[in-house]
Amino acid sequence: MFGAADTGDTSGYGGLVVRRAPQLSTPRPYGDYFDDVVDTLEAGIEDAVERVVVDRGELTVHVRREKLVEVCRRLRDDAELRFELCLGVSGVHYPHLVGEELHAVLHLCSITHNRRIRVETSCPDSDRHIPSTVGVYPTNDWHERETYDFFGIIFDGHPALTRIMMPDDWEGFPQRKDYPLGGIPVEYRGAEIPSPDQRRSYS
Repeated sequence: MFGAADTGDTSGYGGLVVRRAPQLSTPRPYGDYFDDVVDTLEAGIEDAVERVVVDRGELTVHVRREKLVEVCRRLRDDAELRFELCLGVSGVHYPHLVGEELHAVLHLCSITHNRRIRVETSCPDSDRHIPSTVGVYPTNDWHERETYDFFGIIFDGHPALTRIMMPDDWEGFPQRKDYPLGGIPVEYRGAEIPSPDQRRSYS
């Protein structure tokens, strides 16, 4: 796949580097309802917002991890915001961002106002703890378990933070970029899945 012939890496990742620099921060005005959301957060919770990114018409608010629960509660309960639904929690691994290698992204939806935003927070690989938001959005229970299972982020205060996809004794976190690709024997309902170099070639 993707021309990889010398390794067992069939993912196509192979240390792929994005050529354009990522957009790390967006200056005001943000446009649409985005300014109102950020203004409300900054006025109500001191030092919560680290930076704001508007890209392709979507708003991402980066917040300090210790303020995450307070930010989510404000977004849910403020009558002008009413982001009452969290659509899920995603994990991202940026090994090159020293001190903030692991990110948790919450996708929020306001049914009342028909609006969507993302809230993102980060933690260093050496301290993989982020507060759980299950107390604010109960449906995040399984989403946080999946993010823990695949990225190793520990959600403090989660009622039962255990693996949800991988076996309980599995070592490592499969969606991190430093996880080995291929060559790991995997059992699926008693069947052995051959390593990439032993699979049938379709080329």
